[in-house]
Amino acid sequence: MPNAANDGFEPPLCGRVLYIEDAEVNFDVVKAMLSRHPGVSLQHAPNGLSGVQMARETEPDFVLLDMHLPDISGVEVVRRLSQEIAARRFRVTLLTGDKFTIDVIKAMSLGAFEYLLKPVDVDRLDGALRRGLTAPRTERERT
Repeated sequence: MPNAANDGFEPPLCGRVLYIEDAEVNFDVVKAMLSRHPGVSLQHAPNGLSGVQMARETEPDFVLLDMHLPDISGVEVVRRLSQEIAARRFRVTLLTGDKFTIDVIKAMSLGAFEYLLKPVDVDRLDGALRRGLTAPRTERERT
């Protein structure tokens, strides 16, 4: 029987997702949405500095990033992770309540792949998740 999360047409998603988000309620919403994908594990960083550290230490497959964090901006997080992004270790998708702003443009010019507006719906999040988890990785990541 087809899985509701993948309509039976696409393979189930697997991988590690890091969500850098300070608002617990936003994390809980995304966690509930991702629970449809049993092969996806979700990690949480409550601010930008811990998110950068976790991304470097745990090497997630995909990063969701809030643009407004209590310590450093989402732009600064992308800047600090730019080498990892350039090496294609993971893709970064921005989650923001802002429309297409200069900060979104800066983050994308530094390597963020795409952005989604909050509140995000499950179909858009699933699409971003599929793009992020199926993106080509560096040779080191494939082995």
